[in-house]
This record gives sequence, structure tokens and C-alpha cells, in this order.
Amino acid sequence: MNIQNYKKNIFNINTDSQFNDAAIQLFTHQYKNNSIYKKYIQLINCNVSQVKYYDQIPFLPIELFRTHKVSTDLHRSEVVFKSSGTTNDQKSSHYVIDLSIYKKSIINCFNLFIGDPKEFVFLCLIPEKNKHPNSSLSFMAYELIKNSNNRNSGFFINKTNELIEQIKKCQSKNQKFILFGLSFEILDFAEKNQISLHNGIVIETGGTKKNNKHLFREELHNQLKAKFKTNNIYSEYGMAELLSQSYYTNQNYFQSPPWKKILLRDKTNPLKIINKNQRGLINIIDLANIYSCGFIATNDFGEVSNNGFNVIGRNHNTIARGCNLMI
Repeated sequence: MNIQNYKKNIFNINTDSQFNDAAIQLFTHQYKNNSIYKKYIQLINCNVSQVKYYDQIPFLPIELFRTHKVSTDLHRSEVVFKSSGTTNDQKSSHYVIDLSIYKKSIINCFNLFIGDPKEFVFLCLIPEKNKHPNSSLSFMAYELIKNSNNRNSGFFINKTNELIEQIKKCQSKNQKFILFGLSFEILDFAEKNQISLHNGIVIETGGTKKNNKHLFREELHNQLKAKFKTNNIYSEYGMAELLSQSYYTNQNYFQSPPWKKILLRDKTNPLKIINKNQRGLINIIDLANIYSCGFIATNDFGEVSNNGFNVIGRNHNTIARGCNLMI
């Protein structure tokens, strides 16, 4: 596989056929070059020569990112992103060989579902990148701030007065802005500061580990709509093990970019892919995961339709993941 050509082509995918061709290329490349993925494929007795379509590709259990170095290159990485986890959990590690792919994926995804970052001021309730260098979410927020090219964009955790000032400044100048951050940070800000967010968008990124409190997404969004007096409450779905995001906007389901697909597997048979309009455990193909694994079996429970997907909860036998709001 010519990796340089592949990098260019995946962000220009328009058809299912193009996606399939790229997925099979990546599968073949990672089978040959990712020792952990190859061993897993051999253990499940997959006949690699018979894999012709993307839904036949084996999906690597996400737990292996906690216990192994899942990479096609064991000698170098620009950064290692770690899952949020909990204090006693072993965190997942995603060894990112080429950060330029993640940067391109962040901006292209945002352009597809929200708009040009240059049109917005980003007010982020997310830990700062320089204090959390292993957080993929902090890195994402930093890239959006940088691409906004607006000096008012920034990180605002523990800076409530400055945040309110910036919101009012944006509103007075009729400047579009995005309050972007962890769900409970945004909810906490909403509860403590009765402020209208007209002219703004809220994008919550999940994050349920606060005082052991959990909310359904619908309940969270309804509370934020009431407190902020706006209907523009969106969600972002991503994780440390992936380089591409999905967005939940006004359509009431998550949508993914053309280089990413969501499939469902049977909860009683992890190797069986089930049809749309059923419920099952979420498998993800992320073609931007060139140097790790592009085929991941998550522990999120959901449903898929022709319009997109929704996350319903989690497999009860797995460790809770803190980077997204599931239940």
C-alpha cells in the first residue's frame, strides 16, 4: 500500500465502493504490519484471502489498546493519546505516528457537520493541551482554537468570569461562537450562571465521571436547552483510540464522515455483523487510523439506521469509558 497516496485518497472518498477499496487496502496493510492485529486474526481463524468487503473484516477488541501496543510501527510515535479511564483503570494508549492525519480529520469532520472553524470563536470547557499532552480531546480543542484564528478563542475551565465576558462580547458583536466541552463542565456552568446563549452553539463531548452521576443524553440536552435558552445543543462522539469524530446535531442521530463507518455486532456473537435497524454493540471502521488499527470493536451499545447512529448505553460487563456521555 502506498501510504502517501492512501492519506490523500481517504479524505476524498465519495462512494461506498471507494470506501470498500480503501478499507480492504488498510486491512491488508495492517494484517501484514500490525503484529497484535495479525495475531488476533489468526486466533479467530479468519481466512484473510476471503475478505472482500468491509463488513467481513475482523474488528479488534478495544480492550487490547489497554494491554498492548497496537501499532504498525513499534519504534516511533509523535504522541501517545490515553483514554480518560478512572483512577484504578489501566488506560488505553493510542500511539499516533503522524499527527497531520489527526489534524486533517479534525478540521474536515468539523467542516462537514458544523462549519468552517474560522467562522466561530471557540470557548472550551476542556483541560488545556499543555497541561494534558496525552488527551486527544484537549488536542482537538487546541486545533479548533488555532484554526478559528480568533484571539478570543481559548480554554476556560476555572475561568468563569472570563467565559461570561467572552460570551457577551460575541453576542454584542454578532459573532458566532461555540461552547465546546465536557458534558458536566457545561452543565455545571449552566446551573451556576443563568445566561442565554443566543447566537451560539453548545457541543458537549461526553464525560460522565463526576460524583458518579449519569444522565441520558436526551435529559442532558433538555436541561441545557432550558438553561441556555437555545435549541443548538450538539454532541461529539470520539475516543482516544480513534482519529475521526462523529457529530450529533439537529437531526437527532450521530453522523460520520465518508472515511468512517459504524457497524453493529451481535451481543452474543462478537464475530457476527447484524443488519441496520437492530440494536447491538458498535464496531467502527476509521480509515484515518492508518498506523494503529482501523477496525475496532467498542463496548458501546447502539443502533444504526440509514440516517446515522445512536449510542444507547454500554455493555454491562465492560469498564466505563469517560470520554463520551453514554448513559
